[in-house]
Amino acid sequence: METLSEENVLNVTELQPGQKHPEIFARFDNLAEGTSLTILNDHDPKPLYYQLLGKRGNVFSWTYLEEGPEWWKVRIVKRLKDEIDPTLGELAAADLRKVNIFKEYGLDYCCGGKKTVKEACAEKGLDVTKVEKALQQADSIPHSRPLSFNDWTPGFLSDYIVNVHHTYVRKTLPELKMFSEKVASVHGGEQPELNSIAELIEKISLEMNTHMMKEEKIVFPYIKSLANPSPDDAHADTGGPDAILESIAVMEMEHEVVGGHLEKIRMLSNNYHVPENGCASYKAFYKLLEEFEEDLHMHVHLENNILFVKAAELKK
Repeated sequence: METLSEENVLNVTELQPGQKHPEIFARFDNLAEGTSLTILNDHDPKPLYYQLLGKRGNVFSWTYLEEGPEWWKVRIVKRLKDEIDPTLGELAAADLRKVNIFKEYGLDYCCGGKKTVKEACAEKGLDVTKVEKALQQADSIPHSRPLSFNDWTPGFLSDYIVNVHHTYVRKTLPELKMFSEKVASVHGGEQPELNSIAELIEKISLEMNTHMMKEEKIVFPYIKSLANPSPDDAHADTGGPDAILESIAVMEMEHEVVGGHLEKIRMLSNNYHVPENGCASYKAFYKLLEEFEEDLHMHVHLENNILFVKAAELKK
């Protein structure tokens, strides 16, 4: 490990478990705008990113300076108030026409929707001026009247997500598993990446079914109780003042895990490219996979960038 030369460095491993997050939050709150705190840890501190985002908002940048295997080193910069640009998720929530631009440039507006355009372009090595110009031009693209997700109540949006996207996931995942096993059994010998894709789909199935159940049984009812509190509501005063923020942080982490699986599938499948010897099942499998990814992006966008934002505002 390199010698640490930064003045404001916190070695998290030297703190007791119960002191870690309170100390980090206190250090962050004491930062002047434009200054940074560098944290050093013996494992990836990504859960802290979501907690900081949920409790403080999009007022910081998060940059990995070192990523294991022994040490993780992250620089957290408190942004200047007049330099806080809208995030990808905020842009997509305000105008769905922007989504096509993000897709064109491979920018993740759902799981990675907390990043600004500049940050996302820097990570991808893209020319930010070209992307910003395309986003400006998108404003002039005519479109039919889109669904006004931003104007919906949290309860109505929650029900829409369950009835449209959760239903789609539950219907489609068994088909994906069936196709993945069938195609891997026929072509997996020559193309071993199909076996890896089948394993990833099995993980997605297990994780999504558990995730959706938690949302339907716990998180969404809690959000509804915040929007329309009732003395008889079992969720109204459950879990302390930060319960919904902690729940949102967990949901967003789980979204990122599944998003990572799909990103790996896209890489393994060479962007869902079917080889010349691919059978009809092979083609149907990749077509359904691409549709599933498209639906999940919108699904996660509605939760991360709209529903969970509304819930956090209600809690404030």
